[in-house]
Amino acid sequence: CGVRAENGRRGRVRLSVSYVSYFETLCCDKSDMCMASEQGWELHKRPAIGCITALVLDRRVALELTDALFELIDMRSFSNPWFWIALAVMWSSASHYVLGVPYDLVLRARRDGGSAVADMEDLVRINVTRLLYIGRMSGLWLAGITCFVLTGLGLLGFFYWVEFAQALFLLMLPMTFVGLLTLNTARLIHDTAATGEALYTRLFRHRVFVQVIGMVSIFVTAMWGMYTNLSLGPFGV
Repeated sequence: CGVRAENGRRGRVRLSVSYVSYFETLCCDKSDMCMASEQGWELHKRPAIGCITALVLDRRVALELTDALFELIDMRSFSNPWFWIALAVMWSSASHYVLGVPYDLVLRARRDGGSAVADMEDLVRINVTRLLYIGRMSGLWLAGITCFVLTGLGLLGFFYWVEFAQALFLLMLPMTFVGLLTLNTARLIHDTAATGEALYTRLFRHRVFVQVIGMVSIFVTAMWGMYTNLSLGPFGV
């Protein structure tokens, strides 16, 4: 409902929202008293002290607690620019950091040699050892939790049509493949003890595969997002 105060007059409004989407009490101005009944909103002319004039349009405008929450936190994801910013940042970071190594460091080591090569190989060795250790110690738990989360998001998003779950699913599923690819590349580097040109080649191939997954993911997400926006927008039913 809309509440307006006359110029030069200050009042105090006390709202109590029930869980059945009706306002229980609403104090109004010095000349009018606006009261709510469970049958609907009625406007009564009655003298009162310290109130303002209230205009109530319809009972349907009364908000439930969840409605007020979702008014403040927009759960529409594909129409939110922050979702697309997060998507771009996520794939940009995944493409730039190859096994946790900045790709500009790889290019500099290949171009300049010397100490840059030693720094790059040490950083690759540290990250490869760390990834393989995590895979051995927590691999089964991580696989189970990931499958559980993806299954839940898939059901919520594409069976119950929760848009927020769809957005998270489209972000997490491709990154799961990137994680598996990263673990496989780390295992190959460790087994072959790759150094020098062989290591450059392995890192380059890994980066290309990540970029391919990213391009497919961005294309699918963009198509689904546009379809969702159009179906819920002015062209939807």
